[in-house]
Amino acid sequence: MEWSVMFFLNSLLLGVGLAMDAFSVALVSGLSETNMKRRKMALVAGVFSCFQLFMPLLGWVCVHTVAQLFSDFQKLIPWIALVLLCFIGGKMLYEGLHKKETEAPAQILGLGTLLVQGVATSIDALSVGFTIAEYNFVMALVCCLLIGAVTFVLCYLGVSLGKKFGTAFAGKASVLGGAILILIGLEIFITGIVG
Repeated sequence: MEWSVMFFLNSLLLGVGLAMDAFSVALVSGLSETNMKRRKMALVAGVFSCFQLFMPLLGWVCVHTVAQLFSDFQKLIPWIALVLLCFIGGKMLYEGLHKKETEAPAQILGLGTLLVQGVATSIDALSVGFTIAEYNFVMALVCCLLIGAVTFVLCYLGVSLGKKFGTAFAGKASVLGGAILILIGLEIFITGIVG
């Protein structure tokens, strides 16, 4: 592959495709925490962006070093995403359904939860290392940087939209967010098993 407009266009489109799960989870984060400050919004987008940037690069490294081990691990990707997102989503559902109306909304998005979400939404990006395997290291790095930049923008937008609409769903945001995370986990699992 050579440097071209198509290289950059493909990298940007790859970024959009990979960022969709992260965008959805960022939207849920905004729904769940409607008073989130801009700094934390940037942190959420940054974490998702970093995972989406490094996972394909890690996949590229695996292809060029330990390809057989990576292909064995690839079978587990849908299962890992399903378990992680269903755990977080189930916890949010439980808390949303068992929260008393007088309770103030909890800030449920701690760093640990955010990191788990980042892994769960980007683990399938490891397989992108196979699709960019013909790139040299610099091209793979540029491609991954573009993926990360697209993810940052989309996730920041997702959190912003979630915050905006989260106030309309005030008491039910946690239930809605939990259900969305479970559905995303199921979608990753089904497309990973079927595809």
